[in-house]
Amino acid sequence: MDVYRQWWLHDARWYQGVAKRFGHAVANEINAEALRYVAVQVGKRIARQHGGKPAADLEELRQRYDDCSEWMFPSELRDGGTAVLPDGDIELTMRQNFAVTMVRMAGSLDGYDCPCTDIHAGWSEGLGVELTRNCATACLRNGDPACRLLMRVG
Repeated sequence: MDVYRQWWLHDARWYQGVAKRFGHAVANEINAEALRYVAVQVGKRIARQHGGKPAADLEELRQRYDDCSEWMFPSELRDGGTAVLPDGDIELTMRQNFAVTMVRMAGSLDGYDCPCTDIHAGWSEGLGVELTRNCATACLRNGDPACRLLMRVG
């Protein structure tokens, strides 16, 4: 886990350097773009692990999002999970997120925009899923007790 911590610290310090030189808007844009690219690759990997076939139902799709999350952010670095809600949304809840912790430790939390919806859009693209809803309703970065993100497939 130490190697993960060092890479996340690197990312937080990189973000801080870009923000200091070019502003938070630029740092947030580059961070979201890079994470979305990685997320697409992770989604494609998970899709291949399932034979490239679409998920049979929302529960199977929920599990694939869990697989994406575990591949990109091992459970040792986060405390969260997914659920299918009665209205058909897939909810991702994160009670602890290592990225927010590292950005806070690097002194860059002010001005930092969480790229969570970009990550979910990337996973979805990689999985071959089109989202009609992709939003955060709560965020650890803002002091909420957990991040709560909602996704709906089209």
